[in-house]
Amino acid sequence: MEDLFKVEEPVPSSSPDAPLATRMRPRSLDEYIGQSHILGPGKLLRRAIEADRISSVLLYGPPGVGKTSLAQIIARSTKSRFERLSGVEGNVADIRRVVAQAGHRLQTSGEKTILFIDEIHRFNKAQQDVLLPDVESGLLRLIGATTHNPFFYVNSPLVSRSQIFQLEPLGVDDLLDLMRRAVSDEERGLGTLRVLLDPEAAQLLATVSDGDARKCLNALEIAARTTPPGPGGAVRITLFVAEESIQKKAVVYDGDGDAHYDTISAFIKSLRGSDPDAALYWLAKMLHAGEDFRFIARRLIICASEDVGMADSHALVLATSAQHASEFVGLPEAQLILAHATVYIATAPKSNRCTVAIGKASAEVREGRTLAVPKHLRDGHYKGAKKLGHGEGYKYSHDYEGGYVPQAYLPEGRIYYEPTEHGMEKRVKERLDHWRALFEAEAIKSQ
Repeated sequence: MEDLFKVEEPVPSSSPDAPLATRMRPRSLDEYIGQSHILGPGKLLRRAIEADRISSVLLYGPPGVGKTSLAQIIARSTKSRFERLSGVEGNVADIRRVVAQAGHRLQTSGEKTILFIDEIHRFNKAQQDVLLPDVESGLLRLIGATTHNPFFYVNSPLVSRSQIFQLEPLGVDDLLDLMRRAVSDEERGLGTLRVLLDPEAAQLLATVSDGDARKCLNALEIAARTTPPGPGGAVRITLFVAEESIQKKAVVYDGDGDAHYDTISAFIKSLRGSDPDAALYWLAKMLHAGEDFRFIARRLIICASEDVGMADSHALVLATSAQHASEFVGLPEAQLILAHATVYIATAPKSNRCTVAIGKASAEVREGRTLAVPKHLRDGHYKGAKKLGHGEGYKYSHDYEGGYVPQAYLPEGRIYYEPTEHGMEKRVKERLDHWRALFEAEAIKSQ
């Protein structure tokens, strides 16, 4: 008869058929690589694990950075029973089964239970709500792993009862260290194959893996097991072998999550900061990941007005043309047009004075006293308008030299637009300063 309370032990698989990434899972904090910002000496999470004071936690980060491994280490370090559910396959019945087992275990042996839920963001609201009472009572210590921002994808009550730790992609040096361990480890790694990993090959695997340990180790294993031994019996992994073994680089990019918003934010800030090289990189990343080029084109148009503005009004014309041209030709050629607009906007002089001006004016309309239209500016074309004095005293600008005449267009003297001396806006500033000086002189004369 199947044991009702049988649980998954938090140990890496030792089966030789298991993938290298599974066999090389760290068994302790000392073996764990990366995430020093939360696991370094004296850091909160490390102190909590070592003191067995772990509460419920949510581990948030991209694939292959050690979320599952860390959950297993926590279970081993805190001497708790480790149960695992998947957000893809699990359901309410599975959760209730684990809760029942945890309650029985706590009553009979005093052993605590850690419930690890992989891809917890895939649980719906009802499934997440089932966890709340037992997480709050302490019957379960929840460890949820997710590649999505928990503040958006996990219920707020569950988030408020958990500590959130963000795991970062592993660095190149971390992955190089991990591969060295795998090559030399005879028990769990590739040590029995006598692998010679060329430095150039190791650097390529560590770089192209994009901080994903699983991807890096799996590529290393493919290279080692598909390369015939040399004359001395050793398996040499060259740069060519590494290139053949690593899969096509897949950029971690979710179309509606953090990667989407973070990357477009970096793109816009690079344009604003006048760095065409950085802007082109983020553009290339978005296009490679399948971002809608129309979305990118819209952001270019906004940036052309928001950040370039009057310093180079042609930027808006170019960005709008780029949008139409991209729609006309489509991808892949549209990337050339978007790159053209990206470089132009990044290298154009910058002014946000139009953005600031409309912000000031909007704030006064929204919060201040609503100003009435002065009588001389009101429509005087309809029958009876003259009897009301509408249009009386209005001066037609083109009747005056230079097409300008000092005249009040607001009942109160207000200034919203203050041009810079950047690019073409310098000439605008000169004209505007001249007109404002004439207006002030006329105002003084009429007093």
